[in-house]
Amino acid sequence: MGVIQWIINLGASVFLPILLFIFGLILRIKPGKAFKAGLTVGIGFIGLNLVINLLSSQLGPATKLMIHNYGLHLQSIDVGWPAASAIAYGTALGVMAIPIGVIVNVVLLLFGLTRTLDVDLWNYWHVAFAGSIIYLLTNNMWLGIFSMVVVTMFTYFFADLSAPKVQEYYGLDGISFPHGLSAPGYVFALPFKWLFDHIPGFNKVHVNAETVQKHLGVFGDMTVMGAIIGLVIGLLAHMSVAKVLQLAVNMAAVMMLMPRMVSLLMEGLTPISEAANKMVQKHFPGKKLYIGMDSALAIGQQSVLSASLILIPITLFLAVILPGNKVLPFVDLATLPYFFALFAAAFDGDILKTVIAGAADIVLSLYISTWFAPVITKLAKAASFNMKGNASISVLSDGGVWTNFIYIMTGEKFQWIGMTVLFVIALLLLFWLKMRNARKDAMAAKAKHSRK
Repeated sequence: MGVIQWIINLGASVFLPILLFIFGLILRIKPGKAFKAGLTVGIGFIGLNLVINLLSSQLGPATKLMIHNYGLHLQSIDVGWPAASAIAYGTALGVMAIPIGVIVNVVLLLFGLTRTLDVDLWNYWHVAFAGSIIYLLTNNMWLGIFSMVVVTMFTYFFADLSAPKVQEYYGLDGISFPHGLSAPGYVFALPFKWLFDHIPGFNKVHVNAETVQKHLGVFGDMTVMGAIIGLVIGLLAHMSVAKVLQLAVNMAAVMMLMPRMVSLLMEGLTPISEAANKMVQKHFPGKKLYIGMDSALAIGQQSVLSASLILIPITLFLAVILPGNKVLPFVDLATLPYFFALFAAAFDGDILKTVIAGAADIVLSLYISTWFAPVITKLAKAASFNMKGNASISVLSDGGVWTNFIYIMTGEKFQWIGMTVLFVIALLLLFWLKMRNARKDAMAAKAKHSRK
């Protein structure tokens, strides 16, 4: 377990390049090329984290001022995903998430029940988070381990289900997102897509980054939009003129720099992805393999960023007006692009529809994170996490994800019976998706053959 903890402490920006380098050598990429590819991915993650830290450092003071100015005093403070990941990996069960996730991934690949080869091992903290809470609530380690298996299976189902749309919309050939926060968002967005498609008139509306720029000219440019959103947030926070202007320029910087950092990630991933697909086609003709990656690859897309920034003040407003909510959104406001990365894909980049469905998701997340607050506070204390004087903490991201609510409620209330039912459901869903993909592949091959 000491080795696993050491790996965790390296962080994604160090561990992932090492893993991709080894993976590249296995795929018979030249050592120099494999090394550069892995290093480029690491640099991309560092750049992306710098931009996210910029976003956090700018939103933090603005959020505090809004809290002060409007008298927003809620019982539980949102400590964000960095704290949640530290808490998740800091428990007795949390460090087991990576080996459990790898074993489940290998078994599912061998049986053809997933197409995702997950190289984003650091993000197994999402699995550790749910499993650690179930262990805390039930005091049953074996149930906690079984629950992590179940959570991992559902994560790969969501990743495989959304992969074709991810590849089509983001242009990420051969990539999927087995990400515990982002992947369930795709399924949440699908009923809203059906609803929007069946509302006369509204189903003709499509407000994406291109249409906004076309109709608004320079004011529709995403960098300029970032500056405008920064101005609005600064004015709502009653900041000084100088601070408002600084916030506006920094939000514009985020809008410009985020996509460029993501392009670095893609530059490093491209040779790995291409080599993996060539290997699969050579040894397993007709089979498809997805490289499982962090949804950070999608958060720099213009519609994702625009919708997420618009949803920041909306999230704070909802936190205040929703009866029964006790969570004050704070750190995870900068994480909203991860929430809605696959919403934008489901709605083909429609910013308006992403904002509407995103607001509904935030409502649910606030209530779930309110329910989780006492449990997360207890888990943080068990993991010796520094709560910085807060009597109660929660997490808007993983502490507010609807799938985590299902896993944890089932594990607490029904324990082995409930988890076994979820295991069977996950298995059936994976079988169903395997059969559906096989039919689609057969039809595509037949159509390709008929064109020749």
